[in-house]
Amino acid sequence: MSAVRDKPPTAQEVLRRMGSQEEKEVLVDSRLVKDGGVFGARHVLGAMGFLGFANVYAMRVNLSVAVVAMVNSSAIPHTNTSAPDSCPDNGFNASTGDVQEGEFAWDENMQALILGSFFWGYIITNPLGGRLGEVIGGKWVLGVGVLVTSLLTLITPIVARTSTTLLIATRVVMGLGEGVTFPAMNSLMARWVPPLERSRMSSLVYAGAQFGTVVSLPICGLLCQGGTIWHGGFAPHLRSAVSGVFLGGWPAVFYVFGVLGILWFVAWMVLIHNDPSSHPRIHPRERLFIQQSLHHGDVPTKALPVPYMSIINSMPFWAVFVAHIAQNWGFYTLLTELPTFMKNILHFNIANNSFMSALPYLCMWVFSLLAGLLADTLRSRGHLSTTNTRRLFNSIGIYGPMVCIVLVGYAGCNRGLAILLLCLGVGLNGAVYSGYMNSHIDIAPNFAGTLMGITNCAATVPGFLAPMVVGALVDGKETVGQWKLVFWIAAIVYLVGNTFYVIFVSGEEQPWNNLPGSSNSGSSVQASSSGQVASQYRTFSNPEEAEGGAGNTVSRPRKVPEIF
Repeated sequence: MSAVRDKPPTAQEVLRRMGSQEEKEVLVDSRLVKDGGVFGARHVLGAMGFLGFANVYAMRVNLSVAVVAMVNSSAIPHTNTSAPDSCPDNGFNASTGDVQEGEFAWDENMQALILGSFFWGYIITNPLGGRLGEVIGGKWVLGVGVLVTSLLTLITPIVARTSTTLLIATRVVMGLGEGVTFPAMNSLMARWVPPLERSRMSSLVYAGAQFGTVVSLPICGLLCQGGTIWHGGFAPHLRSAVSGVFLGGWPAVFYVFGVLGILWFVAWMVLIHNDPSSHPRIHPRERLFIQQSLHHGDVPTKALPVPYMSIINSMPFWAVFVAHIAQNWGFYTLLTELPTFMKNILHFNIANNSFMSALPYLCMWVFSLLAGLLADTLRSRGHLSTTNTRRLFNSIGIYGPMVCIVLVGYAGCNRGLAILLLCLGVGLNGAVYSGYMNSHIDIAPNFAGTLMGITNCAATVPGFLAPMVVGALVDGKETVGQWKLVFWIAAIVYLVGNTFYVIFVSGEEQPWNNLPGSSNSGSSVQASSSGQVASQYRTFSNPEEAEGGAGNTVSRPRKVPEIF
């Protein structure tokens, strides 16, 4: 038995780390300490993070759907329907209303340029967002980033009709705003989330991206056809008043999600705080639970210097780096191009297109939550070490989609099979939130924001490179054969990236995370080679226990208790 488990901190030692006399009194007063309840301040952070990333991705992908309605397809060279391997249109692309061509004569290359321009700004602010989150706190960094994106989303219709060049510039600035979101959130979770809750909390928060995609794709499709929904004599007095203003087509896509983003920002600033010690409404018992599980009392007032040379020489870091790039290549290939594939190859109309495009991300959202619960259960019960948990779930999340995405290319014009494979592949991809997405915090919780900023910066390159590759491959010749090549490229990137990750990843905190003199110099949860987890925290169920009286027992659960 280890010394940590044999001689845990005494109750008096734990209480001395808490600065306030009021906190000490509350902790030893059984009338105020409640064992029940499942929702605490850290769960509010998770819920708001979930909604935040739902907004972030809704504003990111809305153009992918809207562009189908914005483009005048008859004015540009389009699908090569005479090719022997092109799919016939058997009425799936028929609309229930009048088909209206868009306003802009953008060919596939121009569309790829516009869709990819977002990532030119996104790549710049990722490292900045991570470090700012560690220095000034992730609350303001993430909140302001979403606010900027929301405001620019609101004015996108005006900008698009003014100038294509101005639209590209606006998308770049939107990318600057969103670039800080993931690193800032990672820095917040490093201060808020107990180690044995990381997989499910990470899955909850970052799966908001999939939820935003699931919700926004069908809503965008309906809004883009808003002008035709009101035809047929239904509510003609409302149609003339509302249709042109709100349901007048693709501009409504940007108005709706821009307003939702602003409303989220207001709620975020009211409810969220940078760390447990600065939260005015957190229950002292929850504060103690979080701080002891992370093995520190208060967050340092000054950010620690980043050990860049140690990071560069760390193979576990490079494992996360490579896996992140591979994941984003396949993910962005589908995220930005799936609506186009659904319309031009499988011939779904824009309304069906948006609903069908959302199905794979619905599967991903649900599976990511289940995977997070399973991953934490396997770790807390000692069945798998942290390292092997990350290997297993990342492999499910990347090797699974790798196989499915290749098979989509060979499904040909079988729409049902193609949709099934896309749902399975994208759904399995949700397991990565219990894989590499936790590795930044696993290996260096003190620099989780910085590490996420570095890897997400590099992983942004596929955000604009993948659409350009797709545009170059299918420009003027959108056939099954060309899309098969697109899918094979993504599969190869998946294979190389995850294989590297499996070989070199570690779930252990790295030595360079702890600098001399840091009050955060230790990790509270360490996974041994057998996968057994030792937790350095105490819980008090009665006053005698808190005071160190007879019958005092040490809490050594096999999993973190759900006390809030």
